[in-house]
Amino acid sequence: MKDAARERPAEQARAQPSFAALRHRGFRAYFVTSALAMMADNIEHVISYWVMFEKFHSPALGGVAVLTHWLPFLFFSVYFGALADRFDSRRVIQIAMLMFIAVSLGWGLLFLADTIEVWHAVVLLTVHGLAGVLWGPASQLLIHDIVGREQLQSAVRLNATSRSLGILFGPAVGGALLLIAGPAIGLLVNALIYIPLIWWLWKTPHGSRSPVEKGATARSGSFADAWKVLREVSGNRTIISMIALAGVSSLLVGNAFQAQMPEFAHDLGTEKADFSYTVLLAASAAGSLLGGLILEARGLLVARARTAIVLTILWCLTITAFAAATSYPLAVALMLVAGFLNLAFSAMSQTLVQLHAPEHLRGRVIGLYNMSSNGLRAFSGVTVGIVGSLIGIHWSLALSALVLLMAAIALLSFSMRAR
Repeated sequence: MKDAARERPAEQARAQPSFAALRHRGFRAYFVTSALAMMADNIEHVISYWVMFEKFHSPALGGVAVLTHWLPFLFFSVYFGALADRFDSRRVIQIAMLMFIAVSLGWGLLFLADTIEVWHAVVLLTVHGLAGVLWGPASQLLIHDIVGREQLQSAVRLNATSRSLGILFGPAVGGALLLIAGPAIGLLVNALIYIPLIWWLWKTPHGSRSPVEKGATARSGSFADAWKVLREVSGNRTIISMIALAGVSSLLVGNAFQAQMPEFAHDLGTEKADFSYTVLLAASAAGSLLGGLILEARGLLVARARTAIVLTILWCLTITAFAAATSYPLAVALMLVAGFLNLAFSAMSQTLVQLHAPEHLRGRVIGLYNMSSNGLRAFSGVTVGIVGSLIGIHWSLALSALVLLMAAIALLSFSMRAR
């Protein structure tokens, strides 16, 4: 009976029509405005990473950028998940958007005055990371309020797809702003792109339920609470295995190679911030978008823990091949495939965790998942970036992906024995 109960959320999601969540007017609005916010997020990364590379030419700084950006997810994910349980999701997301705006303005003014220093980058990336971790759990609770449990899997997939849409257009728009307006003006303009989401959240009634209605408690959301939450859901193998999968993939590879993309582009013969560089950045997002559309429209990859692990193994092989590539067209193709696989396994693991999470702990369980999937990315800045400054980023990325491959195979073996 317990196994049947655990499978019930996936069976309910499987019965839903394609793009079910988009039938909700509120979700359509959030889909568009959050995609714009994610695009602005990535415009900032495109411009700031390129300027830092041009000014400092330091792979180690790229690794430090990843470290300072993702550590807030490690330390504050569960706490901000508790805040999402206790407070109005709309206001939490609005605060996060205002923090993103402040960071874009900070980059823009520093570039305009030509006074950027390493410690400036560290501070701005840290604030950016805090904004991202604040946005995450509140966003998941908001879409749950909009669509309800029956269409939650559709909403989670489409929410991930909207983020991929923003990531896809971010490099293109960021590259255009970099070439046409320059880095300083480009980032000042970028701050305006967050405003539609702030405005919509001000008007929408979704996400306004009180903490009592959400079943929130007064627990703090600290590391001690994270351990309590982990113990409380420890009987659900799906949640535990997906949190472990997200954690090990983020720890070893994550998205640290994105911060090093200017050097990969340079090694592939694209020294300038031109169309070739932006295509290389956008290829992964294009693959992610394609993966999200296939998952939602075709239902080819039903959400299962074992399937998510197999997709991770394929992703490891693709990332290893990208690290060894010497042909620019091949590198773009591999990034396209890597984006597809990354969206497939990450959206699947996120879907399974949220569907299986107890209602009274949903924000904290999502925070715990975010701590694993995003917080541990901080250390991928060490494995890819800092180690890359010693042995080269191609070698560091390939070795990190191969270690992850072995870990994923071990996790798959464990999952099969458990069954």
